[in-house]
Amino acid sequence: MSKRSLSSLSATEVSGKRILVRVDFNVPINDQGVITDDTRIRAALPTIKDLIEKDGKVILAAHFGRPKGQVNEKMRLTAVSVRLSELIGKAVKKTESCIGEDAESKVNAMNNGDVVLLENVRFFSEEENNEPGFAQKLASLADIYVNDAFGAAHRAHASTQGVTKFLSPNVAGYLMEKELQYLQGAIDEPNRPLAAIVGGSKVSSKIGVLEALLDKCDKVLIGGGMIFTFYKARGLSVGKSLVEEDKLSLAKELEAKAKDKGVELLLPTDVLLADNFAPDANSQVSSINSIPEGWMGLDIGPSSIKVFQEALSTCRTVIWNGPMGVFEFDKFAHGTNAIATTLADLSGKGCCTIIGGGDSVAAVEKAGLAEQMSHISTGGGASLELLEGKVLPGVAALDNSI
Repeated sequence: MSKRSLSSLSATEVSGKRILVRVDFNVPINDQGVITDDTRIRAALPTIKDLIEKDGKVILAAHFGRPKGQVNEKMRLTAVSVRLSELIGKAVKKTESCIGEDAESKVNAMNNGDVVLLENVRFFSEEENNEPGFAQKLASLADIYVNDAFGAAHRAHASTQGVTKFLSPNVAGYLMEKELQYLQGAIDEPNRPLAAIVGGSKVSSKIGVLEALLDKCDKVLIGGGMIFTFYKARGLSVGKSLVEEDKLSLAKELEAKAKDKGVELLLPTDVLLADNFAPDANSQVSSINSIPEGWMGLDIGPSSIKVFQEALSTCRTVIWNGPMGVFEFDKFAHGTNAIATTLADLSGKGCCTIIGGGDSVAAVEKAGLAEQMSHISTGGGASLELLEGKVLPGVAALDNSI
């Protein structure tokens, strides 16, 4: 069921109203308290600006870090309020706490078009426990609820789900709407052929998504450290590459499932090896059939890159989740960078390219190709769960579209 969007609320419905907007401002901040990447703040701007233009009173709720239900001075949202003020060109007042006297007085003093940022909601354990009393206190600050925090939509927390029981309407913000449109659309109604590229170090972290994608995709390409579990399951020697011994039978099952469903499952045929896990390690390219003892695979090899590029060339929709190797080390970033470049080229030819959160996003941004992709997801765990076909509590709680 599609969800009601902020676009369905007219200026008349918003003007003068207090709107609680759940945003994902969990941005990286260095030891000097400086935000090193404001992507998530900028991603929420369309929703915030729309509500300002419609003369709403914008009350932002967000979490930062994992304070475990206690006030942590290093996890206050002060730097976020400063950066947001710069981006929207007007002062953003921050409360001392997300509920209580200070929050109430700052909200009551708001004029139409004002923005207030509530302090870190996770300073209260009741947030993650989704306690109704806490949710009601948060909701009492507002009249309308907008969820624009896709990155937290897989959590059934007070600010993502609980508040919807006390507010109406409850709608998706523009970022949330876009995420659902691309990710859900790619799975439910893709332009085919549909390919998924799944990388990362462990099979265990991607079991659900791999099984779901084998039901939906025409092609599944696997890279990253998880490939060595598949090779070991085939009886190949993998040197000292990362292997999940307890997932060998699962790897066999996934290969068998792909064959049964007629899905083209591609694993690299060669790998770039290192003699130790270091950016300056000695390296050599090896066929997967002859990996020597004492060496570990840290990237896919040049032949595999060509095979992957060829497989992707005919696709109309591609979802990518997880790097092809240890892209943080420049020497072992060739596979990941090649996939990023290939997808950027495909985007220019009309292919829908979706970067499904996590390390893939970091890799695409490091390669300077983010702007050329159709969609970059802001959610790591949320993206994976949506691709797995799971119901996201923060989405399910919103009103259905009329």
